[in-house]
Amino acid sequence: MRSSAGAVLLTALLLLAGGAGANAVRGGARQCDTEGRAVRYLVVFEPPTRRAQATAQVDAACGELATFHAQIAVGVATSADDRFTEYIGQHRAIASREPGHTSQSAGTVPRSPDERIGTANDLTDRQWNLRAIRAEQAHTRQRGSDDVVIGVLDSGIDADHPDLRHSVDRELSAGCLSGAADPSPSSWQPGVSAHGTHVAGVLAAADDARGVTGVAPGARVASVRVVDDAGMVTPEAAVCGLMWAADHDFDLVNGSFLVSPWPGTCARGSGRDVVREAIRRALRHAQEQGTLTVVAASNKAAELTPSHALAPEGRACEVLPAGLRDAVSVSASTRDGRKAGYSSYGLGVIDLTAPGGDGGRCVLSTVPGGYATLCGTSMAAPHVTGVAALVASERPGATPDQLRRTLTETATSVPCPDDDLTGNDTQDAHCEGHTGYNGFFGHGRVDALTAVEQAAGFR
Repeated sequence: MRSSAGAVLLTALLLLAGGAGANAVRGGARQCDTEGRAVRYLVVFEPPTRRAQATAQVDAACGELATFHAQIAVGVATSADDRFTEYIGQHRAIASREPGHTSQSAGTVPRSPDERIGTANDLTDRQWNLRAIRAEQAHTRQRGSDDVVIGVLDSGIDADHPDLRHSVDRELSAGCLSGAADPSPSSWQPGVSAHGTHVAGVLAAADDARGVTGVAPGARVASVRVVDDAGMVTPEAAVCGLMWAADHDFDLVNGSFLVSPWPGTCARGSGRDVVREAIRRALRHAQEQGTLTVVAASNKAAELTPSHALAPEGRACEVLPAGLRDAVSVSASTRDGRKAGYSSYGLGVIDLTAPGGDGGRCVLSTVPGGYATLCGTSMAAPHVTGVAALVASERPGATPDQLRRTLTETATSVPCPDDDLTGNDTQDAHCEGHTGYNGFFGHGRVDALTAVEQAAGFR
């Protein structure tokens, strides 16, 4: 176990492009437009690029370097010149918000909570989700250690909620909406969305016979805000959040969000390679620093293709960060164990499944001012992250690979359904694979009790 002190963009990295255009170069120096509206860009550099080199390249492209993650050679720049991407290289940068971009859900089924409860009476009898993964049985042995820190990359956490006051680490929390980490409380507290507080409750709500109980009630969570009030996660925010978690020695990250700065979820839009490369580097850095990242598969009911298996001009659907190798991707299952109709799926993408609920049987958790139910892969992911926190607590010093292996080896296998139903009574999705590993459920449903027992056996 490590000390408790403790989006996206860019792909094929080219050297700074020349050939700026006849009207852009005069006497060897560009005449930059400084009168336009300043736009923020995520920029990928050829590793290893030092900050001074990155600054020079951005300056030459009529921009200003605002943030630079030297470990992965990714930066955030601003420019008022609409030719910035042309100057820096179109395969090296993407604007934070381009015309036509639409806000994307952070992973929940797109609707408000279907029920709100203000009382703090004991609500655990309504937490079917805990029983589905045998979390209550696991708690008889392991409830989570406060040496384990989980970064909740989301819309912010209500740190004053009675069920979360004990678990939120304010010193390790930060906001990343600008692409640069800001540890001031106003930057990481929730805005209009209850999403992050709900996720945090699934992870670590107090087991105190009041309200709800989290999967790992003894672990700590840090609020790392990457979701803005429109439900959007920009690539630079996602990279910033992953880097903050890795560089502050978080054991785990829960990423219940989708990075998609394009009009369509599966769109192969301009800059997608940039986003993929930047997130890939950030995830790899986190892995190397000892942080395991668990993410939601998205609620698009889409068949997903692993990022490394995409054909150049194929019609396959990729979502980020779920399609990347270093992410543990989670699909959502219903109370009766079927794949939720909204949950995306795909052989080689889905690693595990966990309760996400559907219809009137959603997941009950904390929200500012009380409790509420929400459905989604956003709710499924923290079940897996919470079990990983129990394993990390039981086995201090476990590496990300060891945590991942324990989760997948101890999962309860779920076979493809005979009728290939998604859970919405229509045969509109095909489950590929076999009982032990398939596109709907991955290695199976996460099992807290068996995972903790296996971790205990390592000692």
